[in-house]
Amino acid sequence: MLAPPSVPWVSTPRLAALDGLRLLAAVAVAVFHLGVGWRIDGVRPPAYFLPTASHWAIYGFLGVELFFLISGFVICMSAWGRTLGGYFVSRASRLYPAYWVCIAITVTVLVALPISGGVPVEGLPDLPGIAVNLTMLQQPLGVASVDTVYWTLFVELRFYLLFAIVVWAGTTYRRVVLFCAVWLTVAVLAPAWKLPFVELVAVPEYASYFVAGMAMYLIYRFGPTPLLYGVVGMAWLVSMSRLGRRLADVHPGFEVPSWPGYLLVTLCFVVMLAIAHHRADLIQWRGLTVAGALTYPFYLLHQRIGYTLIRTAHNLTHAPPWVLITGAMLVVGGLAWLVHRYIERPLTPLLRGSLNRGIAATRAPALSAGRQ
Repeated sequence: MLAPPSVPWVSTPRLAALDGLRLLAAVAVAVFHLGVGWRIDGVRPPAYFLPTASHWAIYGFLGVELFFLISGFVICMSAWGRTLGGYFVSRASRLYPAYWVCIAITVTVLVALPISGGVPVEGLPDLPGIAVNLTMLQQPLGVASVDTVYWTLFVELRFYLLFAIVVWAGTTYRRVVLFCAVWLTVAVLAPAWKLPFVELVAVPEYASYFVAGMAMYLIYRFGPTPLLYGVVGMAWLVSMSRLGRRLADVHPGFEVPSWPGYLLVTLCFVVMLAIAHHRADLIQWRGLTVAGALTYPFYLLHQRIGYTLIRTAHNLTHAPPWVLITGAMLVVGGLAWLVHRYIERPLTPLLRGSLNRGIAATRAPALSAGRQ
């Protein structure tokens, strides 16, 4: 045996350090989108408004890679010992209430204050398209997203679906290690196989981050071993090879050196490894936990609403760009708090209870039949 078998699921404490990293990732992505991901006045490039800051803000998009690293760690931790039904209930109740409300808020703002020119996407899907967005499956169904940041949710959904195989079998050290090895291998080979379905499921561009996060959780739970270091090391190497394409796809109108991107992602791996080695266990500031809880609605709301707020304020005030960007992020942060406080906190347990009752009801006939 490589490790003890799984035990019944028990609630796991939040790691404040991970919440701090979530906050850092969310702010980095927002700075990228609102600072250099569009044209504030609809005409002039980002470097015109932020001649110095744009050259470092451009790397903020790598906050997504950090999100995926954290997700691998957290999903492995939270799913340990859960039943398959409990696992899906946990994910659905966590993701959907805030997502539905953030779609409604985004649509309302874009209808009330439409903007065009210098933005990555204009307009909205039609009503059936918005309805499809509520499923979180608009990408495979070929429907435009209300907000383009939703693409990361479909990446996460594929990870959840794949990890459900481990949960169904029973989450153990051995099975998670085997899952990491198989998934990383398939993710590396999938582009060469040129099988669209395999590429769709294996998520070759980002699988290495989830794999590294899961291996780091095993280090956190069971302690370091050469095998786990090997998994993390291989995942890092694959991440570096994939990162070059991501960096090459960024075209802000000025030269973007690759080395800071490689350095930043490597630093993310190092910090996550420090957390896996319990170096951050003493960080227990409640403010980080609160901030971490706000990052999901903040991420869902920040881009298109941020564009709208900044463009509208720019046209009215011509305030300095850093004032406009900071103000937009604060407003979106306030909206995120409202969504968390009045939507997520009350509706998540309600949805979880409803789904659990539905699962229990499907089991009841089978149990009754077994007694007859």
